[in-house]
Amino acid sequence: MGWPQNPKSMKNNPRSPVPKIRLEKRAGKSVTTISGLHTYGSKRLDSIARELKSTLATGGTVKNGTIEIQGDKVIAVQSWFKEKQQPEKERENV
Repeated sequence: MGWPQNPKSMKNNPRSPVPKIRLEKRAGKSVTTISGLHTYGSKRLDSIARELKSTLATGGTVKNGTIEIQGDKVIAVQSWFKEKQQPEKERENV
């Protein structure tokens, strides 16, 4: 589940959902939300959330097709998605 293990197998599909990453304030705390991926299905969203939580060492959940990550992690989430979408050759040159 989640992202393909081999990034070369990912095709650049213009109809793929684009994650919308936002920072929200709730009861004085920051929550990073990732929406726009609801077409992936709950199992895949759970897998992506699990990988993000592990990578960012923070808590989070999936609610109503939106991934919620605790804290201000907008930049880290953006770089995680970019890394997952880059082919291996480009990633080596960075």
